[in-house]
Amino acid sequence: MTPLDTSTSAELFRRASAVTPGGVNSPVRAFNAVGGTPRFIESARGAYLTDVDGNEYVDLVASWGPMLLGHAHPEVMAAVYEAVARGTSYGTPTRPEVELAEEIVARTPVEKVRFVSSGTEATMSAIRLARGFTGRELVVKFSGCYHGHVDSLLAAAGSGLATHAVPGTPGVPAASTAATLVLPYNDREAVEAAFAEHGDQIACLITEAAPGNMGVVPPEPGFNSFLADITRRHGALFVSDEVMTGFRVTRAGQWGLDGAVEGWVPDLMTFGKVMGGGFPAAAFGGRADVMGHLSPEGPVYQAGTLSGNPVATTAGLATLRLATDDVYARLDEASLVLQRAAGEALDAAGVPHLIQSTGNMFSVFFVEHDVKTVPSFEVASTQRTDRFKAFFHAMLDQGVYLPPSAFESWFLSAAHDNRALDRVVSALPAAARAAADVPQPEGAR
Repeated sequence: MTPLDTSTSAELFRRASAVTPGGVNSPVRAFNAVGGTPRFIESARGAYLTDVDGNEYVDLVASWGPMLLGHAHPEVMAAVYEAVARGTSYGTPTRPEVELAEEIVARTPVEKVRFVSSGTEATMSAIRLARGFTGRELVVKFSGCYHGHVDSLLAAAGSGLATHAVPGTPGVPAASTAATLVLPYNDREAVEAAFAEHGDQIACLITEAAPGNMGVVPPEPGFNSFLADITRRHGALFVSDEVMTGFRVTRAGQWGLDGAVEGWVPDLMTFGKVMGGGFPAAAFGGRADVMGHLSPEGPVYQAGTLSGNPVATTAGLATLRLATDDVYARLDEASLVLQRAAGEALDAAGVPHLIQSTGNMFSVFFVEHDVKTVPSFEVASTQRTDRFKAFFHAMLDQGVYLPPSAFESWFLSAAHDNRALDRVVSALPAAARAAADVPQPEGAR
């Protein structure tokens, strides 16, 4: 038998840093924004993570959203074990991918779906398809909305780029972003001006259905409906990115929260995270006539060796089938408990803040009192990240694992029972006091 590796997080981080840039395989996992050493997780079950040092944490990252049912859900795991026993990859069509596609089509407005392996691949493919379908080149996106590390969309993005204050990134040719128009989020006048000037050149407008990569910044009432209407009037496609919100906030994602009510229907949608059940899986889908432009039906080429992987699609299908209305009701209730508790703790400590949510996703913004809402990345970026740093470490020291960034959503799972919630609630007052103790920056009023 191989002896148990007793390395600590500090030792593993040292080893990882010698063989992996920054010691992590995705920048947002690093603790650069909060300081200290990332925790290396040994195992996870239900609402809890256990690191290699033996410390247990209530998990409010949930693998950045996918673990809707909690870690190692027994029914999902059983389905995965059966799938693995049949083989892990065939390079052929399989039954689980058909059934998962049918489940997605039944829950959302999309008519056809194509599977890929990551959210980045989904948005990249949706953009290529939109350009191929319309014969146009320009893409409109919003500042602070993150759509993966696609060259043309790494302009004023959120997520890791917001955390590390990088306005773009080296390695992306200027020509790649020259065809991207970046607008302030929730700004209808800016959208109208862009389409007035470039309407006949715009292939598509892509937006997070409810942004969660600059913190949770919900669309203002009617904003997505407005986007659907203006793109339709100008012959462009409306691409709704639900990699994060899809099947996370309702059975139908953000579209289920406001699209069905307001009447907006996107031409293309992208999905990921929850639909993979913790495995690398994502998808894009939309109108049948648009999707019909994809090879082998149409001329727009897209392919992937592991697309529709039988293990990943089995995990996703099991997760979606278990994600009932009761699950979302429990998640919403648990989210409200934590939102209220966080607000009360920060109020008691005298820490200026705002809490914003969409469905069960929410974020705490350490902004000043004169800010009534956070409608855009421009406002989100004014928050006191130094206060978040102190808050984060105080929560971590008490066994609560938050996203190590002030620009991310807090994620719950159906496994967060009263015991887990009580542990988070009891940690909040000390964390709020730690945030309050951070001195004002020099020169601040």
